[in-house]
Amino acid sequence: MTSALFSQILDGLYDNKIVPYLGAGVLFDASNKTTGQAMPATSDSLILAMNNGQPMAPKLMYEFPRAAMNLELKRGRNFLSQFLTKTYGETEWTRAAIHEWLANWKPAYVIDVNRDTQLQDSYADEEHTLIVGVARITASQFRYRIYHFDGNHYFEITQDQVDPRLPVLFKPMGTPKPEANFVASDADYVDYITELMGGFAIPGFLKNYRKDKQYLFLGLRLNRDSERMVMADIIRDGGEPKGWALIKNPTDKEIRYCKKIGLEIVDADVADWLDVVGYGCEQKLTA
Repeated sequence: MTSALFSQILDGLYDNKIVPYLGAGVLFDASNKTTGQAMPATSDSLILAMNNGQPMAPKLMYEFPRAAMNLELKRGRNFLSQFLTKTYGETEWTRAAIHEWLANWKPAYVIDVNRDTQLQDSYADEEHTLIVGVARITASQFRYRIYHFDGNHYFEITQDQVDPRLPVLFKPMGTPKPEANFVASDADYVDYITELMGGFAIPGFLKNYRKDKQYLFLGLRLNRDSERMVMADIIRDGGEPKGWALIKNPTDKEIRYCKKIGLEIVDADVADWLDVVGYGCEQKLTA
């Protein structure tokens, strides 16, 4: 990453014109405080954790939602919710460096497609709005819940009650806190993406706020359709170019896709970004 590009992106982030969009790769350095094992966040690691450390059939190992659907059919939907709640809501993890960086400056809007609580923990000392994706519910056509955090507790609100002065944390794939809601299996994704495309998975106030915003994709690979379909609708109405995706050694598929939607690929990973913002092991910024 050149110094000029780094400065451009960083200025946009700190001016809240560029929105951080967090994928599984941002949790690469988070580990279990007791065992030292890495937090399962990537598709493969989640499948292994969900299946007692054992790989599943190759066609199921292709993607976590597919494997999750298989086990949901065998063991019920509650099994997935219990697994994700135990993993992310009951296990103590070390802090990921990317969240230390975010906590230091607290952007006005962050999108996090992981299911852990570290982003929420970064805002635990101030009021904020939390939007959580939900799927396969019958009580409403909407596929989100909105919570206000008052500095101590979350409580559910309507979008008419949202304070526009507060930062917004968007967790489309769910979180165990304040109550467990997750988008995990293929069936969840089909339902969520359908309503996302129809405009029912993002509150109206956020649709207005996101206009002309650009994005910095951190730790998100773009080889899989589920991630791409969720992302494409979440960033709708963005600026030009759409933003930058930090992808180390991008595949031809990722290169073609990013070119198609107007994303610039930066051949770097989260560790490289942490180095240049001063939260890594060393500075790797080169002119």
